[in-house]
Amino acid sequence: MGAKSGLGKGLSSLIPEDVNTAALIASGETVEELLLEALQPDDAQPRTNFDEVALQDLAVSIKRYGILQPIVVSPPRAGRYGIIAGERRWRAAKIAGLKKVPALVRSLKQQEKLEVALIENVQRVDLDPLEQAISIERLHQQFNLGYSDIAKRLGKADTTVSNIVRLLKLPPKAQQALRDKALSEGHARQVLALKDMPERQDQLIDLVIAEGWSVRQAEQFAVRAKAEHKQPDATTRKARVETADTKRLSKRYGVPVRLHRTAKGGKLELHFSSDNELEKLLGELTRE
Repeated sequence: MGAKSGLGKGLSSLIPEDVNTAALIASGETVEELLLEALQPDDAQPRTNFDEVALQDLAVSIKRYGILQPIVVSPPRAGRYGIIAGERRWRAAKIAGLKKVPALVRSLKQQEKLEVALIENVQRVDLDPLEQAISIERLHQQFNLGYSDIAKRLGKADTTVSNIVRLLKLPPKAQQALRDKALSEGHARQVLALKDMPERQDQLIDLVIAEGWSVRQAEQFAVRAKAEHKQPDATTRKARVETADTKRLSKRYGVPVRLHRTAKGGKLELHFSSDNELEKLLGELTRE
């Protein structure tokens, strides 16, 4: 199973770092702390090139948060565990200076059986969307499968898989409502659209449940909320760059004038639209 980029960094950025990792471990499995030096890359691993900048970034994250997903390894041979999935995390852990890493020990046969079981699990009709998302994320994290590869194995469109995985970013209240079937996936996507407005997310969830709103009504609410959220920023920005003094200077020199304040001082900008206008402006500024 080769690691592939799948839908690329754009989709990877949708996956939250605060996923409940316990939910991604198979029932009955235990995570072990293994010495970093006891692990070695799998000779059959087709991926040989690793982005050094990305590894450095991951190492910084590991120093701060630790390894969020255990590395999957095969049983030891001659005292060394072969890395089945997670070589990138292992390399970043070395850069971060870790001595031990969390690991799941599985035989290749166990790994293959679990992969088949997970794929079958996602396809179950009685599985709720969050359970599907967790299974898909396990396939991605523990089997070196890109999201595009997973979509092909499931017979689903790439966008369908991406939308399911994004549900892991829902706030706890929305996740519970989704499990309880008080929210549909369509409603949940509108809640996700308000990710920068937690209070509005709560309000939308309450309204959908209390009023029985359709997805269309939830979408209209989200659109209005985002428009209202942007408006104060635009007003503040205009107030910051346009003052009575800038208006007076603009009238004096005949060009737009903007003021930008910082913690210590700020800057005054005079805008011109042509060389002739610049020449005229410089003449005004240097006039004695």
